[in-house]
Amino acid sequence: MKEACAVVLAAGKGTRMKSDLPKVLCPVVGRPMIHFVLDALEKAGIHRHIVVVGHEAEMVEAEVKTRAGQTDFVLQSPQLGTGHAVQICRDVLAEQQGPTIVVAGDSPLIQPSSLVELLEHFEQTQPALLLGTLEKADPTGLGRIVRDQAGEFTGIVEHKDASAEQLAIREVNMSTYLFQTSDLLQVLGQLSADNAQSEYYLTDCASLLREQGRPVAALPVLKECESLSINNVDELKQVDEKMRAMGYA
Repeated sequence: MKEACAVVLAAGKGTRMKSDLPKVLCPVVGRPMIHFVLDALEKAGIHRHIVVVGHEAEMVEAEVKTRAGQTDFVLQSPQLGTGHAVQICRDVLAEQQGPTIVVAGDSPLIQPSSLVELLEHFEQTQPALLLGTLEKADPTGLGRIVRDQAGEFTGIVEHKDASAEQLAIREVNMSTYLFQTSDLLQVLGQLSADNAQSEYYLTDCASLLREQGRPVAALPVLKECESLSINNVDELKQVDEKMRAMGYA
């Protein structure tokens, strides 16, 4: 398989972090959290990185540039959603021959082994899009992965829109997306901001690709620790404690 490229979403302000730092620079076990994401990508063999910056962009760029290797930076201003964040990377991705993985820069517990399994499954099956998913004991608040009777992926339903039956689903979307780059570039132009937030959502790529007859799949390969998100100070403390227990410090 041709070398994969990673788009790392790192533009957020993190208003609930009670810090002047941009969210991805808030430290976990004494180190800006984005480094753990970039470490995981490197360990999984993904060496080309496109970091989408926004809030305090210069600070994020300066920190990432302390690392060895080449990273492209794309400025997202204004910030109009995850789909928009990847849309503005189209020029940089134009020459990308291998697949493109999209990950969140505020997910320091992303595991290299999960990324490797995703890449291997992707190479074997060649879908347009492969979502990295998770079987979560308490899926409250997260988008559910809906499958048909044959177990094939049919869509993502957000918690607030889910029926009682769908709320019982434990497989959830964790915002880890592995695309055929040509399919990604084609579908990005079809995203719409016709929603309550007037934002472009990357999750919409799944339904758009399926509507075009392109194969979309979901692989529940992510570990429980990868479900830990950081949106506030309490969650930052929880992740810090978990990473220390796992030997990161």
